[in-house]
Amino acid sequence: MTKDNSDYYILVIEDNPGDILLIREYLSEQIENPHITVVNNFSKVRNILETNHQFDIILLDLSLPDKFGTELINEVLEMGKGIPVIILTDFPDMDFSIKSISYGVSDYLIKNDLNASSLYKSILYCLERKKRVHELWESEKRYSDLFRLNPQPIWIYEPDTLKIIQVNRAAVELYGYTMEEFRDLTLTDIKLEEDIPSLKQILKQNEGSKQTFQKKTKHYTKCGEVLDVEVQATFIQINEKKYRIVIITDVTEKNRMEKEITRAIIKTQENERFEIGAELHDNICQILATTHITLGVLKKSINPAGMELFTQCRDYIKLATQEIRNLSHRLAPAFFNDSTLEEAFSILLKSINIENKYNISLFFDPLIAELEIDHDIQLNLYRILQEQLRNIVKYAHCKNIGVEVLMSKHKLKMRIWDDGVGFEMDNFRDGIGISNMKRRTELFQGDFGIHSNPGEGCEILIEIPVKPENVIRKKTNSGSSFAELK
Repeated sequence: MTKDNSDYYILVIEDNPGDILLIREYLSEQIENPHITVVNNFSKVRNILETNHQFDIILLDLSLPDKFGTELINEVLEMGKGIPVIILTDFPDMDFSIKSISYGVSDYLIKNDLNASSLYKSILYCLERKKRVHELWESEKRYSDLFRLNPQPIWIYEPDTLKIIQVNRAAVELYGYTMEEFRDLTLTDIKLEEDIPSLKQILKQNEGSKQTFQKKTKHYTKCGEVLDVEVQATFIQINEKKYRIVIITDVTEKNRMEKEITRAIIKTQENERFEIGAELHDNICQILATTHITLGVLKKSINPAGMELFTQCRDYIKLATQEIRNLSHRLAPAFFNDSTLEEAFSILLKSINIENKYNISLFFDPLIAELEIDHDIQLNLYRILQEQLRNIVKYAHCKNIGVEVLMSKHKLKMRIWDDGVGFEMDNFRDGIGISNMKRRTELFQGDFGIHSNPGEGCEILIEIPVKPENVIRKKTNSGSSFAELK
């Protein structure tokens, strides 16, 4: 028979010389060179285990001169620090053997039934079990560290109650709650109130799904700061119970920088448009006007045969002047100076309806006339309307166009609709124009929506939150002023 050539360091805790001899014989029968250390009382066990932890296995008799039974088992397990312990005893007590296993003992062998093969197999099984347990522990530790030490905030919640059950260190640092405080929260506690209905709808749609879903949303920190975040949530199972794990990416600063860049680009574009519009209006129109006057002076010198061409020339100059004036107004909206947003909208709507092809309705909430809205907001609403009217004229083939601007629940709302051919939303892809409208809306933390069906026209919905610093009551004629909008 081939013996096992591996090195095994075995501690035998036994006070019976005959049993010690038998154990040595059994081990030598299966193992080429077993390293056996024998101690016969508990005080020696304590000394040797406190100074030496190289043992692979401990063979323990349950009755020593100075300690025995449950107390002996527990102290050897504690001092052994994870070394597998196999009990060797003369007493076939099934209840006690089960109890010993529950304490952490690896195996329980009866001496009268012991032989070289059974002892060797028990040692191999115990060592293999220790190896697998250690591998499992290492695996769990890696996953635990991946969760706890991940630089991205992560939490786990119960889908039924939305209760947060675990968070990592990064989540604590981002949101400002302690781990204990987090465990008293649900998802709704960190969501903006107006976002809670949509949150519940998304969770309902993904109920029971094992698919990962992603969403951009906003969260509250403990101190009330609003964060722009991107969340990724997926299904996990822990101890046969279903949970969702959520990875959060804080994009607040990223979004702020993108908005600043977009705002700078738009501002540059608007300045260029304004300069071009002003140049067309103040320079080119003046040149054409002077030309028109000069032609009037020359009228007396024109012979009857050339009068028709003369009149045609003056009409062309008049038409060119009007077209340039319209173009300059579109490039530089009138409300930049003295006109209101409503007047600028009205001029814009008239400019697309020169031939009276459309029935156009424009409604402005009377409350808006009492408010002084930030010029940047007004300008971007104007550009959004301008962009959508361009789409309507080009694609809608409609008869009716409507524009409504309302103030409701601290939000400035604009609705643009038509009764044209519409389109299928499932096949809809954002073009440059739609992307521009979205970007302009999001500059002011607004929401952009588009709805359409074939044969049912198209509807654009814009909602922009109105901050007290951006909207104030205009002064009355008597010089008094209303309170700021709250």
